[in-house]
Amino acid sequence: MNTRQATIPLSNLKANPDNPRFIKDEAFEKLKESISDFPDMLHMRPIVVDENMVILGGNMRYRALSDLGMEEVPVMVVEGLTDEQKKEFVIKDNLSGGEWDWEQLTQEWNTEDLADWGLDLPDFAEEANYEALNDADMEGTLDEMTKGVKKAIQIEFDHGDYPIAQEFVAKARKDDVYLGGLLLEALQARYENDRT
Repeated sequence: MNTRQATIPLSNLKANPDNPRFIKDEAFEKLKESISDFPDMLHMRPIVVDENMVILGGNMRYRALSDLGMEEVPVMVVEGLTDEQKKEFVIKDNLSGGEWDWEQLTQEWNTEDLADWGLDLPDFAEEANYEALNDADMEGTLDEMTKGVKKAIQIEFDHGDYPIAQEFVAKARKDDVYLGGLLLEALQARYENDRT
């Protein structure tokens, strides 16, 4: 396998017909905006192509560059891959491995910048206020609105416990376990004598 970097006309590239990934609408617009705001990033992460200029990695960037009217693009040309290796690269290049450490992100980066750069941030509340949920009027309104619908209660986990909790919840859901029932049993066992 040989690799080389080059800058070539965008029109020389060929979109990969076997690319299984796509983005659309708002996410695609964010990608175009991020390229416009920081075009030098393309040199740090060039589009990967085979010897026939078929894109192996960067099909969405190619689409965005086309929409933006760019004429040239940095590429990494990879020669000598088998068809099977090319297919494997296409999938592995698009895997989103790992998870974000949201606490670190929100403490060390500006959340507005993160959103501008295309990262979908969860809605973090500074301090959860559950008092409104105990309001009798609110409870009646919620009961009426949710007849026949399961209700949800937000459960907080310490940062260190979250990954294992997420893993167990995913397994339980896969096995069609009623999580509310499990939690209720545990809470009743602990607090049944405290009920008035």
